[in-house]
Amino acid sequence: MNIEIIRSALGWCGVINIGLLMSWACVFTCAPGLVFKTHGKWYRMSEERMSGIHYNGMLFFKMGVFMFNIVPYLALRIVG
Repeated sequence: MNIEIIRSALGWCGVINIGLLMSWACVFTCAPGLVFKTHGKWYRMSEERMSGIHYNGMLFFKMGVFMFNIVPYLALRIVG
């Protein structure tokens, strides 16, 4: 594999993952009642606890995207 292919793949993975993160944050911010109602059918928990779980999930997802997509992409941009 060529460095250009890896760099391109990491760049597109980063774009797609950031889009997913932004969609998740938008849905959770704009329609928290709908999210709680939907997930409330499957899991019994308070709205505050579910909000905490979602925010922690977004935090870990964002950290993963930056560590595994954005930082390697930037390193490859700097190197070559």
